[in-house]
Amino acid sequence: MSHNGTTEVVRPARTVRGSVRLPGDKSISHRYAMLAGLAKGTSRFANFSTGADPHSSLSCMEALGATVVKRPDGVIEVTGVGGTFQQPSRDLDCGNSGSTMRMLAGLVAGHKGTYRFIGDASLTKRPMQRIKGPLEQMGAKVELTEGHAPMTVHGGTLKAIEFTAPIASAQVKTAVLFAGLGADGTTTLQEAVRTRDHSEHALRAFGAELERGKDSISIRGGQQLQAIEATVPGDLSSAAFFLCATVLFPDAQLVLDDVGMNPSRSTLLDVLASMGLQVKVLNLEEKHGEMIGTIQVNGAAELKGAEIVGDLPALIIDELPVLAAIGPYTSTGVTIRNAKELRVKESDRIALVVQNLRAMGAEVEEFEDGLHVPGNQKLRGGVVDSADDHRIAMAFAVAALRAEGETTIHGAEAAAISFPEFFPLLNQISER
Repeated sequence: MSHNGTTEVVRPARTVRGSVRLPGDKSISHRYAMLAGLAKGTSRFANFSTGADPHSSLSCMEALGATVVKRPDGVIEVTGVGGTFQQPSRDLDCGNSGSTMRMLAGLVAGHKGTYRFIGDASLTKRPMQRIKGPLEQMGAKVELTEGHAPMTVHGGTLKAIEFTAPIASAQVKTAVLFAGLGADGTTTLQEAVRTRDHSEHALRAFGAELERGKDSISIRGGQQLQAIEATVPGDLSSAAFFLCATVLFPDAQLVLDDVGMNPSRSTLLDVLASMGLQVKVLNLEEKHGEMIGTIQVNGAAELKGAEIVGDLPALIIDELPVLAAIGPYTSTGVTIRNAKELRVKESDRIALVVQNLRAMGAEVEEFEDGLHVPGNQKLRGGVVDSADDHRIAMAFAVAALRAEGETTIHGAEAAAISFPEFFPLLNQISER
């Protein structure tokens, strides 16, 4: 157990009330940073994610020749290289960000040169083999260290391929589409389960043309990207924690302003609505292909359980830890299966959720590909270890709101990876 870093003590709440403006969507911020770095001209982004991960993407783009200016008003300006990356004089340090490493590998693969990717201890354990396959089929050379980072990509002239994604992964899809942008011919990717489509929207926003088939997406190589101006929508994965906090209390009321409502992400709202969350979406609009709306939510009169199986886990993979963490408070429990991918995230999230629920006195059954948390249980305050995983730290802060007694969260600073403002905001909406 790692007990370095900061601890947060979360006290039980009577209810939650108020309004929250969320940091910019992490997934969209990553993609905008990378494409702006390659594009011609200067892009400007308001409400860019405050999380550490997308800032790793920005610093990698600087190493590749882009200019990044962080203005005092919070707007990020990225002046791109106009289509050709320079050979970096240093390693591309992706920090804790698997998104940066996997997607950027695809983007640099079509550019002559040698690109060495490194990351922190947690990122160095995450699987990179999944992008090596398609990138090498296209003609790049990818060297891994026992299947992991450090990773070296030898880029050059790529040829288009037809690729069938072996796993549902938006990052693998993006790596292939980004590589396709630099390839000769038209690259087509088939996916059995449709993954989040932020990359398609972002590519189109920057001027690329893509074709969507029933289960496929195609991109023609050699297209030039142009700079854009955009406001990044609020992050729905960050909203998940506040939505789950709201569902815990029958009289809770919360308004979330300007949240990204991309249909490939808003499955979470359907799941929470089925558990009893009352959801109203106000003033929905579209910007650069992304839907943005204000969500008004009220707590559940009766908090029902959920069965998250089949294709569903892939659609809400990041939200599974917090859904499991509130499982004990539901009437029928929460079951998650077909979610083996959770074991190779920033941590083994299945094992950690199980360990921390037990530390708070819950019964829970662990499977290789998920877990079952029986309902109608009481949690008591306990000591929770985030193992430096941001989503674990935040998931158990939410569970702690209805526990009996205080909960101490070790490694709470991990929340800053995606959401530095999380603990102050949670405290602000919690009525005690």
